[in-house]
Amino acid sequence: MCRHLACLGPEEPLGRLLVEPEYSLYRQSWAPRRQRYGTVNADGFGVGWYAPADPQPARYRRAGPIWADQSFADLARVVRTGALLAAVRDATLAGADAEAAAAPFAAGRWLFSHNGAVPGWPRSLAPLVPLLPPADLLAMEARTDSAFVWALALDRLRSGTAPGPALAETVQQVAGAAPSARLNLLLTDGETIAATVWGDSLFYLSEPGRRVVVASEPYDDDPRWREVPDRTLLTASRAGVALAPVENPVDKPVANPVEDPARSPVPGCVRAGAPTFPKEPCT
Repeated sequence: MCRHLACLGPEEPLGRLLVEPEYSLYRQSWAPRRQRYGTVNADGFGVGWYAPADPQPARYRRAGPIWADQSFADLARVVRTGALLAAVRDATLAGADAEAAAAPFAAGRWLFSHNGAVPGWPRSLAPLVPLLPPADLLAMEARTDSAFVWALALDRLRSGTAPGPALAETVQQVAGAAPSARLNLLLTDGETIAATVWGDSLFYLSEPGRRVVVASEPYDDDPRWREVPDRTLLTASRAGVALAPVENPVDKPVANPVEDPARSPVPGCVRAGAPTFPKEPCT
């Protein structure tokens, strides 16, 4: 999986966010603008969303490209939600576990995705195996690095760790075992979003009190998009966004958006035709 997006906002059809924008996640499956590793995300996709009065999300996942799925086109047109997480995938190992390897992964009220890869998988993370309960290892949805990273994060969530620190601690743990790993993680429970930036791009668009979108790259040229610096933990709600170093996560309520005044608006550096990067798939 190489591009992902989470949104909290007013209830609207899935397609309004995932398909209709000029540079939507749908388009990013074949023509991403900010992707540093890989070029085409055609090895699966998924979307998870929350229905009113039901804390457990629904999911729709497939092993093929999003543009080839006519059922998704109908689904995106009529299903409405105020909270979702979606992803399109460029697999490290072609065909590995098919649909089961497509994000979002889920447990209870949580949805999760991983934009990146762990070099040397599975041997590089073998030292971390004893840290997980055997039942959690046996319950992994797929035999991929992303599924294992999710198991590590979920173990922390189940122990009572807050979402932001759970992701930050997982990133530090995995990076300690595989220093060149790329670990952009994205997590939501339908009310909050937590994300890490570790080796790839991440942006957010916040309308405090109404909507927040966190995405691998902007889906339009709205000047309010802001890029998140590398090695940063983002936590967000409809109220706004907070940023902290991954190495020093802060667990506190999200208030107003955090802006970096040194950063310029995004559109000028992400228009179509921007330089491409060498092909290197991610999980």
